[in-house]
Amino acid sequence: MSKGFLTAEWRRLAIANYAVDPDLLRKYLPYKTELDLWNNTCYISLVGFMFVNTKLKGVKIPFHSDFQEVNLRFYVGYKHESDWRRGVVFIKEFVPKLALTWVANRIYQENYETIPMEHKWETNGNQLETEYRWKHGDWNSFHVQSDNELQHIETGSEAEFIAEHYWGYTKCAAAKTSEYAVEHPQWKMYTVQHYSIKVDFLKCYGNEFAFLSNEKPASVFLAEGSDVQVKEKAILL
Repeated sequence: MSKGFLTAEWRRLAIANYAVDPDLLRKYLPYKTELDLWNNTCYISLVGFMFVNTKLKGVKIPFHSDFQEVNLRFYVGYKHESDWRRGVVFIKEFVPKLALTWVANRIYQENYETIPMEHKWETNGNQLETEYRWKHGDWNSFHVQSDNELQHIETGSEAEFIAEHYWGYTKCAAAKTSEYAVEHPQWKMYTVQHYSIKVDFLKCYGNEFAFLSNEKPASVFLAEGSDVQVKEKAILL
């Protein structure tokens, strides 16, 4: 197992899941991976969350420990010897700090972009208000209203499928893939009562994903998150 590269807390993960045609994603598949489906459904997810207490190789970087991220991702698997490694591939990831983008793009060859971002967390009685906003052209937003009581994820559920992916894969070249492990305990979820998604998918993610602006997600979750550890990458050839 590779060494730890990054440690942090991932908190208040708002996750909107869209059922899409698998052919939409095939050109983004990294070498040696294949699409991971749930009940024969191919999902792509819009995810907003907070990085908290972030450290690179144990060192906290000033002004870069707490920040927002919003990403668009889909789900893959990789057959490693006798193991089936279930992971995610990112279409694009937004963060508010240039240094974060430089590190992620240079070291992990991800597709990060630096833009203005905001978030709002509020507790109103027994309700939580969670919102992530990012400016790409105009302001985009993902808002979730939930209760304030954590629930265990049901075994075999859609929520378990979305949350239980512990690897990241990046397409580096036609026959070269970056792989890294993401370690964290199983998350708990809040029950979502209402959500609002106002995103210009065309401007944020390109013409192929523009239709998502008018698409209703199949599901929306809010996970509390946990401590995480991102391992150093390995290369699949």
